[in-house]
Amino acid sequence: MEAKLEIILIGLNHKTASLEIRERLNGFLNQEGPTPSHLKGRFGLKEALVLTTCNRVEVLFTSEEPDRAILGLSTYWAKGLHPSTDGAFPGFYIYRNEEAVCHLFRVAASLDSMVIGEPQILGQIKEAYRLAVEHQTTGVILNRLLHKTFSVAKRIRSETGIASHAVSISFAAVELGKKIFQDLAGKKVLLIGAGEMAELAAEHLLNNKVQQIMVANRTLERAMELAKRWHGQAISLEEIPSALAETDIVISSTGAPETILFYQDVKSIMKQRKQKPLFFIDIAVPRDIDPKINEIDNVYLYDIDDLQGIVAQNIAERKQEALQAERIIREEWIKFQSWLERIEVIPTILALRKKIENIQRGEWKKAETALQGLPPEQQKAVEIMTQAIINKILHDPITFLKDQATEDQKNEKIDQIQKIFNLSEGMEVD
Repeated sequence: MEAKLEIILIGLNHKTASLEIRERLNGFLNQEGPTPSHLKGRFGLKEALVLTTCNRVEVLFTSEEPDRAILGLSTYWAKGLHPSTDGAFPGFYIYRNEEAVCHLFRVAASLDSMVIGEPQILGQIKEAYRLAVEHQTTGVILNRLLHKTFSVAKRIRSETGIASHAVSISFAAVELGKKIFQDLAGKKVLLIGAGEMAELAAEHLLNNKVQQIMVANRTLERAMELAKRWHGQAISLEEIPSALAETDIVISSTGAPETILFYQDVKSIMKQRKQKPLFFIDIAVPRDIDPKINEIDNVYLYDIDDLQGIVAQNIAERKQEALQAERIIREEWIKFQSWLERIEVIPTILALRKKIENIQRGEWKKAETALQGLPPEQQKAVEIMTQAIINKILHDPITFLKDQATEDQKNEKIDQIQKIFNLSEGMEVD
């Protein structure tokens, strides 16, 4: 019997290791080689893919020597983290076969992410796979598994609402804007303040194809820096009231100790705007915008408490959607497992077919002189008949191998067929 090939995943993430540890392991891998090619042929690994992000470092691989591979790779990584260590780092998780495949499916569907439903991780896995293919570290098993992983992630996004509920303040702010305007394409945005929240909001807005972003900040230099990045326009704080005449969405997140935009500033501009809707999101603490402006017709104001309430509700909804996603993952694992079981018997089937066809060719050669005396059409008829006999002989043992069975039963079936047909030499087929 051949050694059994296993699918294994070793890694650590934001749940099992600190940012410092993740950074250190990332640095070690980059030093060793930023692609999976540095693992090729080491520790008994056959195929390998390395995934590194700010939240996780994982290697997915196949091996016919799983225990040796796990010990070798985990010790190698541990020494990269702590050169004096003699064993594996306790923050590593190790998944084998079903657990490894289902973990990969969860990661791709962002069920294992810090923010459930975030879309970036799938792109990162695709890039890791591209590198693995480029450096020829994947084969039949991982190629099939990665393509299955991409389809699972797509199915989960299309069949669940896992990604449809905003779970960050900045994203929630933009989602609110979409509800008010239906479509943000062509809208003009004013960012007041140039901190992290404003930057994140701007990125979401640009993804929704807003027409223009203006940036107002206490430090004009910082406003100019961000405006340049987004191909926008920098203005001073004093220009904010006049800028409202052309603005559709205002997101304010300064560190000012008191209100910077008052009721009268907005009231006076609405006539000039011909009552076009104006949407304010105040994510500053203390608040930047006078709450009274919410009383003005066609003016909508949301503050940080409004957004936090939305985020909390959406996190709960995403967790509910994750239950449905887990069912999809289980279904897709069963399909992949069925493919794995079929592929495990293929070497035996190929060896069996090769042996029977070799017998047929040998017997044909012996009868070649007699067969040459037959007309061509009769020779062809004999050839077709012998091929039909081969197919009938092969049908029962191949069906026997392919029939569903437990792992132990399947191994026993393979062993029986190999012994009955004496396939030890035939197992060397490509």
